[in-house]
Amino acid sequence: MKSVKILVIDDERSICDGCRLVLLDQGYQVDTCQTGRKGLDLLLGGDYDVALIDMKLPDIHGMEILQALKRDRPAVYVIVLTGFSSVENAVEAMKSGAFDYLSKPFGEEELILAVEKAIENKRLKDENRCLRQQLVDRFDFGNIIGENPQILKLFEEIKKVAPTDSTVLLCGETGTGKELFAKAIHAQSKRAERQFIPVDCSTFAASLLESELFGHVKGAFTGAVKDKAGVFEAADGGTFFLDEVANLDLSIQGKLLRAMETQEFKPVGSSHVKKSDVRIIAATNRDLKTMVDEGSFREDLFYRLNVFPIFIPPLRERRDDIPRLLYHFLRIYSRQTGKRIEGFSDDALEILTAYDWPGNVRQLRNTVERLVILADDQILDNRSLTDNWETKGPAFRDRIPETLEELRSIKKDLLENEFGQIERSFLQQALLAEKGNITQAARRVGMQRSNFSALMKKHHLSADPVKSAEKDGPFKE
Repeated sequence: MKSVKILVIDDERSICDGCRLVLLDQGYQVDTCQTGRKGLDLLLGGDYDVALIDMKLPDIHGMEILQALKRDRPAVYVIVLTGFSSVENAVEAMKSGAFDYLSKPFGEEELILAVEKAIENKRLKDENRCLRQQLVDRFDFGNIIGENPQILKLFEEIKKVAPTDSTVLLCGETGTGKELFAKAIHAQSKRAERQFIPVDCSTFAASLLESELFGHVKGAFTGAVKDKAGVFEAADGGTFFLDEVANLDLSIQGKLLRAMETQEFKPVGSSHVKKSDVRIIAATNRDLKTMVDEGSFREDLFYRLNVFPIFIPPLRERRDDIPRLLYHFLRIYSRQTGKRIEGFSDDALEILTAYDWPGNVRQLRNTVERLVILADDQILDNRSLTDNWETKGPAFRDRIPETLEELRSIKKDLLENEFGQIERSFLQQALLAEKGNITQAARRVGMQRSNFSALMKKHHLSADPVKSAEKDGPFKE
């Protein structure tokens, strides 16, 4: 469990030393200070849980420290130390945010009881805050859209592994929703009331990632101006999601393996070992076994992570779920934008379902969001896709027509879609160059104004929306 850190600020050395000895015996980490300004600096720069503060200090008043903590470090619980004749000052301090007070002289039992009450109250508030956040984010399988047999099989696997503490390795392409599945595992585990903390290994340099995982002590490296808890410490009792685990540096892989096997770790620059009880869920879009063979991933770590592997299929392998996902995100973004969009036309749905979605669910979600933002009609049809969404090219390019009817159909598609898009961009460019002035835009490209206006009508363009096209830009996934 995370060690509780306490700071005692009192100008009497005997009080500092006495409190330190008593609280050390209780297993707390205790620092002392005999001046108010130094004590305030320590509190603002450290990660203390409880502060015992004398109201009458030689340089500044204890009330000044209390007010600074209330403003900048509200999570620190303050116990005021005061002489018997100054109880009214202690009452005033409690009104200003102190948790409790002790009248000097006080005994060991009084000190221990006051600190235990503060720590228990802090723990309950922290857990309550965590639970409130989880109620906002709480989800079950209802948040994962899919009825494909592969997805239903995943649900069954998650139901079996979630209640255990076994390490889970989620494998799948980018955008398949690996973090969503990791949260589902956490939500159905016995750790659900504690924190779920994700870390993306691809976003940190090796030196920074070690500090992010295990924390560091003040002075461990340039810029380490105070102690910092790492993810292993912060996630104690909960779940730690290690995303893109294939990007871990080999040196950190060894430290991660040790932390997983012993539940012990050392912050960067520290000689003291800390303990943490966390469940690991890792994710990767690469073949770790191949990386082991190549020497870029430790074999022992691979087997430690690969206790319960789960493969999340790409969207192209569960096309029957694409319409469900399209309408799911359509409802979400219609609500967010306040638009009443009823759905997709048959031809648009067919095109979107046939698309391979190399970016998987993430790409599909972003596509629907943009289509909704740009939509002017209640139905997203083929024209909506042509105007605002581009794939790598029509499917008919891969085959030669066998009949005259097919040839005419392809010619029509080319004229309506590919040439139509070029024609539309031609009009937009002219209008943008002339700031929406139709007469000047027509003159610029050498057309009659009437013909230019007719083409604008054909492509449902008006001068005002085109002005904003420069800001929006073309849409390409």
